[in-house]
Amino acid sequence: MNTTCMAKKDQVQRNWYLVDADGLVLGRMASKIASILMGKHKKCYTPHVDTGDFVVVVNAQKVRLTGKKAQQKYYQRYSHYPGGQKCISYAQMIQDAPEQLIEVAVRRMLPRTGLARRMLKKLKVCRGPDHPYQAQRPVKIDLFAKPN
Repeated sequence: MNTTCMAKKDQVQRNWYLVDADGLVLGRMASKIASILMGKHKKCYTPHVDTGDFVVVVNAQKVRLTGKKAQQKYYQRYSHYPGGQKCISYAQMIQDAPEQLIEVAVRRMLPRTGLARRMLKKLKVCRGPDHPYQAQRPVKIDLFAKPN
């Protein structure tokens, strides 16, 4: 008889993965990373338990968009005060804070629950090719490799 695997918080084993964002499309990469953070790639995925793994993203400055979105895309935020709406273009954001680009894209692909905040804490984004997580020995993965 088959039984359904229901993960418990203390039974989850977390791995560290390294993703090189050089030349990858932002949205496609973010959806794969969100899936890893949620733990959907694991056999024992449970929706109400954080079963995901850690993801370290390097070369955040070299991420790309398709089409004319690099010139047309704007990120908006609102402080809920009159005149408190701020707009920043993609071109400005890729220069100032490329880490936030990836974090925003991944956050918007996670479920809108308190669990998503814990999942997002496992995302580590670095601007260049170096990262301070060598001690965790992250495994480099290709997000778009064809399974055998």
